[in-house]
Amino acid sequence: MNPSEAMFSKNAGLTGLPGYALRRAANAMMADLAGRLASIDLRISDSAVLQVIGERTDMTSSEIGKVLEIQRANMAPLLDRLESAQLIRREPIDRKSQAVVLTQHGLEQLATIRRVVLEFEEDLMARIPARHRPHFLPALRALMD
Repeated sequence: MNPSEAMFSKNAGLTGLPGYALRRAANAMMADLAGRLASIDLRISDSAVLQVIGERTDMTSSEIGKVLEIQRANMAPLLDRLESAQLIRREPIDRKSQAVVLTQHGLEQLATIRRVVLEFEEDLMARIPARHRPHFLPALRALMD
């Protein structure tokens, strides 16, 4: 039996399928991260937006949506929630465009987010056997391309 056939054998079941295992691992890790971010009253999408905004001071909401692959219809309520929490504000770029920027509170929250995410990433990598760590991120990137 070749390796591909072995993945589909009765004994391997779903857990023997790479796609299924990847989905389960991703779900488990995202649930972990969501719980950590919930402790600071944020969602994963909130933290991602704040991290992107923290990289530049001239991004419009549509540019943020493109970077994070968030649909326009979902960006408005997400940004409204962050604005209500006084984490972001909008500043004119020109007559037609507005940049979304972090407030002082947003900058403080971003520092907390970075600590939470770094701890999460360190814990995630610690779960992977040391000999596999150098190949882990390149393998994931190969799947995204």
